[in-house]
Amino acid sequence: MIDQNAPRKGWMGLMAKAPEGRVAALLDQATQRPAFTWLRAPEVGTVMVRGRAGGTGAPFNIGEVTVTRCALTLPGGEIGHAYIQGRNKADAEAAALIDALMQTDAADALRRQVLDPLEAELTAHKAHRAARAAATKVDFFTMVRGED
Repeated sequence: MIDQNAPRKGWMGLMAKAPEGRVAALLDQATQRPAFTWLRAPEVGTVMVRGRAGGTGAPFNIGEVTVTRCALTLPGGEIGHAYIQGRNKADAEAAALIDALMQTDAADALRRQVLDPLEAELTAHKAHRAARAAATKVDFFTMVRGED
């Protein structure tokens, strides 16, 4: 079964993981912000974060994380949603605008000017972290002793 929402999940995840202020900056470089109507103005709240011991054990509550969410609609009827970590209402607005604009003819341009750079930055950040972690790797080996 093919997930028809996979592309949208992808760009929503990119924007949720972006550094503070980056989504809004890329959007403002790419295009002039269109008029919109709030369905839900940006509001700050918390969500419970869950984890699993060892990644596979029983789930447990780690704690709460601050998030900002909003929803808006463009004059053409496209609806954009955003949930981002932190308290930056401007980033939430920008993410919701991009979500809505990705449902219009502006999608290809936004992908090239906003989403592709975000993805490249996220990939570079992950590679940098992996390289730093690899530098601390210790290879342990066992030597067979000659005792019988």
